[in-house]
Amino acid sequence: MGAKHATRAQAVVHRLGAVSWIVIAVSALTHIAVAGRTDDSAQSVLVWSMTLFFLVILVRAAVAVYAFPKRRAVLLLLLGSISLWALAAMIVSASKLTDTTHFPAPGELFFMASYVGMAGYLTVDAKWQSKRGVNTWLDLIVICGGTACLAGSLLLIPAIASSFGKSGLSLLLALLYPLIDLALALVVVGQVVLRARTDIRQAAMLCMGFLCLASADASFVITNASGTYHFSPYADVAWGAAFALIVGGACQGRAKVLRAVPREQGSGVLLAAACVAIIVLVFRPNDGLGTYLLVPGVVTLVAAGGRLLFAVRQANHAAESFALSRTDDLTLLPNRRAVRARLDEVVSAGTPLALMVLDLDGFKEINDTLGHAAGDTVLQMIALQIREVLAPDIMLARLGGDEFAIVVESNDELRLAETANTITAGLARPLLVDGIEIGASASIGIATHADPDSGSTELLRRADVAMYRAKLTGQSAVVYDAHNDEFSRMRLQLAEELRKGITEGQLRMRYQPQIAAATQEVCGAEALLRWEHPTQGLLSPLSFLPAARRAGLMLMLSDEVARMTALDMSRWNANGLNLRVAINCAPPELLSGLFVPLLYDVLAAQGVPTNQVIVELTEDSFVTEPERAREIISGMRERGLQISIDDYGTGYSSLAYLRDLPVHELKVDRTFVASMTSDPRSRMIVASTLQMAQALGLRTVAEGVEDAATAADLVALGVDVLQGYQVAQPMPANELETWVRAWRPFSDVIPTPPAQKVAVPAVRQVMRALRSRPEP
Repeated sequence: MGAKHATRAQAVVHRLGAVSWIVIAVSALTHIAVAGRTDDSAQSVLVWSMTLFFLVILVRAAVAVYAFPKRRAVLLLLLGSISLWALAAMIVSASKLTDTTHFPAPGELFFMASYVGMAGYLTVDAKWQSKRGVNTWLDLIVICGGTACLAGSLLLIPAIASSFGKSGLSLLLALLYPLIDLALALVVVGQVVLRARTDIRQAAMLCMGFLCLASADASFVITNASGTYHFSPYADVAWGAAFALIVGGACQGRAKVLRAVPREQGSGVLLAAACVAIIVLVFRPNDGLGTYLLVPGVVTLVAAGGRLLFAVRQANHAAESFALSRTDDLTLLPNRRAVRARLDEVVSAGTPLALMVLDLDGFKEINDTLGHAAGDTVLQMIALQIREVLAPDIMLARLGGDEFAIVVESNDELRLAETANTITAGLARPLLVDGIEIGASASIGIATHADPDSGSTELLRRADVAMYRAKLTGQSAVVYDAHNDEFSRMRLQLAEELRKGITEGQLRMRYQPQIAAATQEVCGAEALLRWEHPTQGLLSPLSFLPAARRAGLMLMLSDEVARMTALDMSRWNANGLNLRVAINCAPPELLSGLFVPLLYDVLAAQGVPTNQVIVELTEDSFVTEPERAREIISGMRERGLQISIDDYGTGYSSLAYLRDLPVHELKVDRTFVASMTSDPRSRMIVASTLQMAQALGLRTVAEGVEDAATAADLVALGVDVLQGYQVAQPMPANELETWVRAWRPFSDVIPTPPAQKVAVPAVRQVMRALRSRPEP
């Protein structure tokens, strides 16, 4: 059956549910209208009203079989059970129309068969998926026993009392019906307790339906003490409501969404069941009627006592487990969980608070040299050393590995400094491990509770940041400073804003012109990225590139830079302005192998020749994977791209890279260029770099040319290209085009260089060394 037809059938099932309750209401009004009348017409009206009701119920159950194909077998079982009950009711009602019917009637067998079918429905419909513990079975006994006591007091005792003193098969059979009803209701309750029935709404409707059946059957026993059939208006309506609830519960289907984690029964439910059993046992009748409630009451109390013993035992185990869960196995100090709990407690109380995170220096060497057993001994001895020098009110804990935490309920900087010094002094005492004296030292990060939003997790993070800062700077203790926190919430937010800015087109390109030193003609430009932040204005890459690297946005940025630059170059070429443009590429993007193919694609899409593009690489690009870097750069050169070494002089093994890599250009770092007029050493570095590049046939670019004197010196030293504010500041693409067309060579940007030469005797030695080195 298609899903569309099943959905329509389910809608019909729900409508029939409303119709069934309307028929019940009409039936109740009919009973009230003919109350007290014994003529045949009145009895016929009652019979037909009940027939109409069961017809609606049977139709609804039949449609449900069609509407829920996955539950067809179990719903067919329920449909058959209700059909048997309806058949028995019609037989009894038909016989009453002709003569007085004595109990039990010929249709009684169908009544019994219908109850067997409903018991089978409950059994098949339940889902048993896992084993249950002893406590779950005790919960079942307590809850079912308490329910039996309560229902027995309200339903069975009145029925038994009305028949007290009578005997015979007919009485036993009549009493059997409410007992079976109550047993079926207890089965539903037990299935809920054992989590075999998880739809609470369905279970509630089924349980209420069987309790209504029990109530109607108990009323039948009371009103038929004479042994002849007599249906009270209450019983008829109760039977109708019972089957409406049972079929309605069955039509609920199974919950498709798990709305809550299943839990064990709460103590309130168990206590209520036990209290009901006690009340019933205390106030039960003294005659023989009370024996009917004695067994379920006693069983309920015994099960409640057993459940209490299990609860006490579980509580003791939980307390032990809780203590162990907050203790470090090795040092017997509190662990990370205990630290977080203490921090949250102090923070919520508003008490001044500071957290220190201590990390041992060189502990890995101890483990690698002496073994992990010796390392564990060192950790135990260090824990004792620190504990001895700390005040009793200061909490010391081990976070894991060689990290310890110290919780101080104070934010006084003087006391915190004294505590850190005390710890450092305590660790200075040597430790004797495996016959070797070991001196321990540590780096300590300190974080104070500065704002109400910083909980235990944030304090631990800040203390960790401060501790790593202490390791980086070589200090013994460092207090957390938000300016040094590269992982602060503000920077994380900046990364998310940048991600949004890339997709919303907030990036801007600026181009700084480059001029040839010899002719002062414009020969190119460097593409520089800017971010037009919605609230902070135009931001330079220094403000957001670190956040972009941590958030994995560099490839997105590179993609956008390549696309915008290629688009601008295409427009310039179309307007007759052919400029060489330099694009920066970070080492991870180069080595990933993703950026270069992307660059080829955007250049081809815009029709820009590859020989117009210079890719600027820093020397860091060749440190981690030199062979791969050489392979990628060689491929770029073959495709026509020009390669420039950016920030030359600030990296490592620069001479080896110049020898091994097929580059076109050296870009002297601005730190040397900016200070060359005032610092002879910087001037010497620039001069030797220019002469070496000239000997190797490399083009040289000096960036950071900020004044005329520096420009003149660079020209005198033989630089090829000048770039800096002395020439022009970075500008948008349309302004650059206007600026280039208005530029005139020899416009006094570069004054006449001083008539002096710089002797660099070491250059010849450097060049000889380069030529004499064997090829790799």
